[in-house]
Amino acid sequence: MNLKVRLAAMNFLEFGVWGAYLTCMGNYLGVAGLGSEISWFYAIQGIVSIFMPTLMGIIADKYIQPQRLLGICHLLAGLFMFSLWFMGMSAGFGQQISNKPMFIALYTLSVAFYMPTLALANTTAFTILKNNGGDTVTDFPPIRSCGTVGFILVMWFVNCATWNNGSFGLTLSQDLHKFQYTYNQFFVSGLLSLVMFLYVFTLPPCRLAPNKTTQRKSLSETFGLDAFKLFKQRRMALFFIFSALLGMSLQVTNSFAGPFISSFQGSSDPAIATSFAASNATLLTSISQVSEAFCILLIPFFLKRYGIKGVMLIAMFAWFLRFGFFGLGNPSMPGVLLFIASCIVYGVAFDFFNVSGGIFVDRECPEKVKASAQGLFMLMTNGLGATIGTLTAGAIVNHFCAWQQVGDSTFLMGNWQACWFIFSGFALAVGITFALVFRSSHTKAE
Repeated sequence: MNLKVRLAAMNFLEFGVWGAYLTCMGNYLGVAGLGSEISWFYAIQGIVSIFMPTLMGIIADKYIQPQRLLGICHLLAGLFMFSLWFMGMSAGFGQQISNKPMFIALYTLSVAFYMPTLALANTTAFTILKNNGGDTVTDFPPIRSCGTVGFILVMWFVNCATWNNGSFGLTLSQDLHKFQYTYNQFFVSGLLSLVMFLYVFTLPPCRLAPNKTTQRKSLSETFGLDAFKLFKQRRMALFFIFSALLGMSLQVTNSFAGPFISSFQGSSDPAIATSFAASNATLLTSISQVSEAFCILLIPFFLKRYGIKGVMLIAMFAWFLRFGFFGLGNPSMPGVLLFIASCIVYGVAFDFFNVSGGIFVDRECPEKVKASAQGLFMLMTNGLGATIGTLTAGAIVNHFCAWQQVGDSTFLMGNWQACWFIFSGFALAVGITFALVFRSSHTKAE
């Protein structure tokens, strides 16, 4: 099989594992009696991202080939996911988890071993391409795009798949046995992780090039701490601060869009309660990932026309619209069009800042700390920012909304509009402040 196709399959599995539960986990947590802890489940991803990728990167550099460590991490992450599924299955359909601390601990261990695989998968693909004469600049983007495809297709599967009394089915109709509402989403994720574990050991050897320098690195250099010296520069300090502020928005919709859209099934209006969108929240939110895949192609045009600061500003105001459209919409026509618009805008909000931010770091930072600075950028956005933002959003949602029993179902219901408008107002304030205080040293032409 063509090497690039094999690497594309690897990326498909890598992100399919995540797509099985990332956007729909909140629905099941409410049923399991952990609805008030949704924000913590998503914050855990940011917390482990602060140290686990660095730790596994050092191990891959010194002791184990990256693709083998990638497989081992997936094996462990998958086994812990199966443990979550087993606990849910043992509790029974629609029943609360009895040992909630154990459930949270197992989830934390699964995520702790999964999050480093995002970087390990990139390292594996880059190394194998280089070792076999490939061009990472032209060959990797199509390979990576297959990861987004995997994420989307697994989301669609979890949205439609049902398991009821030993019978498997697929449906777009309202059905409480859909995987997006049950513990079976963890089974799908665990199964794909085990497939990934077996698959990566079929890939070519992935030996990294030996380090030709004999100079010993200090502890701070090993862990990328030298990049923190960039905070001495006003422009870089402002950039990283705003990276953290914008990062506070990253996991909000992943955490709560599913429970929010599904909550309309508890509406007293039959047209809303039985609407297609309310019954297929995971399918609807997958439009966000489709938009993400396309919007990344627009970045070169916007960078040339508006410059890095302009593109960053577009991303910040896109977050304002992302949350605002959710606050104004509903699952029936024409309100559902605002939900769709929110999902389309997400591609701009997510891609434009992450990609342009990475380019800004690459241009501004000295060569010897470029890699560390990129790590610091990820730490501020996906680590510190996302963790604080998710926990804060959870506190806001828990203040305005509560889990309520409606018929045979449990939904997170309340004043969702107030929540979304608070999130939208925050994004608008960050964007306006960024426009006023941040100055980029690069022109549009550059």
